[in-house]
Amino acid sequence: MKLKYINHRKLLIAGVFILAAFLNGCKKDLNLVSEDSITDATFWKTGADFKLAANNLYNGLDRFGFEDTESDIAFNFPNSVSNGNLQPAETVNLWTDSYGYIRSSNNIIEKGSANADQEIKRYVAEAKFFRAWYYWKLLRLYGGVPLITKVLATNDPALFAPRSSRTETVDFIMKDLQEAKADLPLQSALASADVGRITQGAALALTARVALFEGTWGKFRADGNATKYLDAAITASRDLINSGTYGLYTDKGEQSYRYLFLENGDDSRESILDRRYARNILGHDIPYQYDGNGYNPTRKMVDLYLDKNGLPITSPGTVFKGYGTFVSEFQDRDPRMTMTMIIPGTLTNRVFFPVTKIANWPDKPQRNFNTGYILYKYMSEDPLANNSGQNGDASIFDFDRHLIRYAEVLLIYAEAVFEKAGAISDGDLDLSINKLRDRAGMPHLTNTFVAAHNLDMRNEIRRERTVELTLEGFRYDDLRRWKTAETELPQDVKGIKITGSEWASKTPYSDPSYLTKVDANGFLIAEKSRKFDPNKDYLQPLPTKEVAFYQANGHKLEQNPGW
Repeated sequence: MKLKYINHRKLLIAGVFILAAFLNGCKKDLNLVSEDSITDATFWKTGADFKLAANNLYNGLDRFGFEDTESDIAFNFPNSVSNGNLQPAETVNLWTDSYGYIRSSNNIIEKGSANADQEIKRYVAEAKFFRAWYYWKLLRLYGGVPLITKVLATNDPALFAPRSSRTETVDFIMKDLQEAKADLPLQSALASADVGRITQGAALALTARVALFEGTWGKFRADGNATKYLDAAITASRDLINSGTYGLYTDKGEQSYRYLFLENGDDSRESILDRRYARNILGHDIPYQYDGNGYNPTRKMVDLYLDKNGLPITSPGTVFKGYGTFVSEFQDRDPRMTMTMIIPGTLTNRVFFPVTKIANWPDKPQRNFNTGYILYKYMSEDPLANNSGQNGDASIFDFDRHLIRYAEVLLIYAEAVFEKAGAISDGDLDLSINKLRDRAGMPHLTNTFVAAHNLDMRNEIRRERTVELTLEGFRYDDLRRWKTAETELPQDVKGIKITGSEWASKTPYSDPSYLTKVDANGFLIAEKSRKFDPNKDYLQPLPTKEVAFYQANGHKLEQNPGW
């Protein structure tokens, strides 16, 4: 075998060489069990052993990031995925890391699959969940990928397994999740020390997410499997709804949406799967990252918010107050808008060097030149954290990142029902989207309302999803599965209205140079000349070293079209 470089397969066969050398170098009558080190012969004995092995699989769960800058609702600086300038890379961490965790999952599954011990079966089920999770991470970007289902030896033909089809990959993920669910505990059965571990609810929710993704991906590409996956999304999300296990976070009344994403929302009934943090153990400084590097809402995102009566701001009869003042566009809008981005002038206890407090934000727009909007979602109100984090203590913020929350399940149900039937009843809207509207203090979405105001139900369901899940990393996937990325992503990224508003009198927007950065209506242009090639950009390129490695050894790993 002509091994040209060390690729992800090194991770898949890690540990094989040492064990093989040890065994081959020993005589038959010798005791092969080491008395002073951990080996396969001594380790895989108890549920505690399997739990320890499964713990590693949690390390790859998504941390806080800037995923939505790959779309059209957030901007900091030009992003090659978002603007159509992505180039194939030799290696991609997501590919390498995912296969590393898949290898670890396979090892746990192999070691425990024949064991009848219920505790061991639970951690084998966790491994199946995570194998599905990491294959899902690959599927969403690349489509079908090589399916490695066992721990590989150095000469195993599966080292060069070809890519499976999309359908084969999705069905494998769904099968793993179905099998995992049978041996995972209910959320209500978790011991306090195990809160945050994988449950039946997490397996059902991921099933619903994957099935909606593939069902809509297929529907808008005339794939005959679309209905099968939409049915699966409906079933899984409805089962979660009917279980009564989860619910929306409402502990803070009309401000619950804001506090869900801070310390108050940790371990709430809305949390199905979180990336968990603990101060001074595994913390983060993401509020400062979002301010310093910018995770700034765009004009596209801002204009998606309805007025307080449930009307788009472009509809006849809207109470939208326009863009003339610093605060007018925030008035009489969906309350989630001002829980997601700061109203100019808001007093906070945040530390912005060298300023200790923002007393009058319009006088300090230098915090964000690119869109003019500042993120409020994830802005902690913990005084200790806010006065420590930017001083170099990156472990002080400890609120969790919600990876799967109950609100998403409700949105999956509504969208899957509509996309399967082309319609949705008011009863199903009350079961799903209107629960989110109730928490936000917004009017219900009904078929009568949609008809009376000449709206489109699909657009309103998608709007609700984007608003509720904004800046949580969903938009790039949504645009691609809806097959609207080719329309949405090439558009200019815009920000605040300068010409014809109070912003025109504030530095730096009052500078004549900014007159060259606005469109015909006076809105700031943050980025233009964007593009999206529908023949290739719906999928990303496989790492080129992976493709070359196959080829150098007489095999083929098919690259995605156009790359």
